[in-house]
Amino acid sequence: MKSTDFIVARDDLQRCALIETQLPDAAALPDDALLVKIDRFAFTANNITYAVTGDQLKYWQLFPAPQNFGIIPVWGFGEVMASHHPDISEGERLFGYFPIATHLVMEAAGVGRRGLRDAAAHRQNVAPVYNAYARVSSDPAFAGRQGDYQALLRPLFMLSFLVDDHLAENAFYGARSVMLSSASSKTAFGLAHLLHTRRKQVRVIGLTSAANSDFVASLGCYDEVVTYDRLSSLPSDTPVALVDMAGNSALRAKLHRHFGDQVKYSGRIGLTHRITSPEEPELPGARPAWFFAPDQIRRRAREWGPGGIEARFTAAWSGFAPMLDPWLTVTEGRGPAAVKQVYLDTLNGRVRPEQGHILSLAE
Repeated sequence: MKSTDFIVARDDLQRCALIETQLPDAAALPDDALLVKIDRFAFTANNITYAVTGDQLKYWQLFPAPQNFGIIPVWGFGEVMASHHPDISEGERLFGYFPIATHLVMEAAGVGRRGLRDAAAHRQNVAPVYNAYARVSSDPAFAGRQGDYQALLRPLFMLSFLVDDHLAENAFYGARSVMLSSASSKTAFGLAHLLHTRRKQVRVIGLTSAANSDFVASLGCYDEVVTYDRLSSLPSDTPVALVDMAGNSALRAKLHRHFGDQVKYSGRIGLTHRITSPEEPELPGARPAWFFAPDQIRRRAREWGPGGIEARFTAAWSGFAPMLDPWLTVTEGRGPAAVKQVYLDTLNGRVRPEQGHILSLAE
């Protein structure tokens, strides 16, 4: 049996191709191995961030590819086709981090009632969250359209949840407003929702393009929506926190120079614009720094104890999920042509913010 894999050139993300890789025969799988068929996955701008930071944050290590190429990780669902683990049955469904491919061989470890992890040696130098898989066969929250929402937004909302937690823990660094660039992005919307539910502890300002301003305003969780060409209209005499989803060096510099020392926090979260200079000058205000979610997860796991993160996140998700139907339109696509089209459209900024793509590489 062979797997079809979708690969991209690591030095030129516009170049993509399909390859076939040989899978072991189901009967010849080693002990504790699983052969999983990947049947549905989400693709968003966040996956492009994985590719852009693939070397820096080790995403390319997760799923081996030919030299100078990589396989972009995606969040989705797989079905166990063959199992050599005594506690995992054929036909079981898993939710987690998969390659853009038709199949994956996993080395099951840490198997419990709710999940397992892939213990393959080449995957062990990444954050543990990327090797964890939920067992969701009987969980209605991962079935049907709700399952699609989980694939599209659960990982992004986890990032929103962790940033919100970090800001609140630090009393928003003394800021009276939190500004979110690329405010139409799904991660920004999730964060804005969480900040909005804090009952006006801070004002939430969405920064966006003119083309997306009506959509951002319709979400109802931003106190103010400002287009990029009107940034200078913002009053510069009150302390602000900047959460940068755009990854645009020029935009970040413009905001820092406008607000000066009133920038009390400057967190780099995403790369939706992908216009980042490798060498940026010193800027007034708080120094821009990457927010690395796994660090926050590890610290909170120690402080909150077993199940603490999951319980708090589930409560937050239950308040967020009912809002998705009115604004998110899910489109499904199957086969290599559909995957390539969505990939290139997302890479080149041609996907509308209200669109959500669920894909399968299999026809």
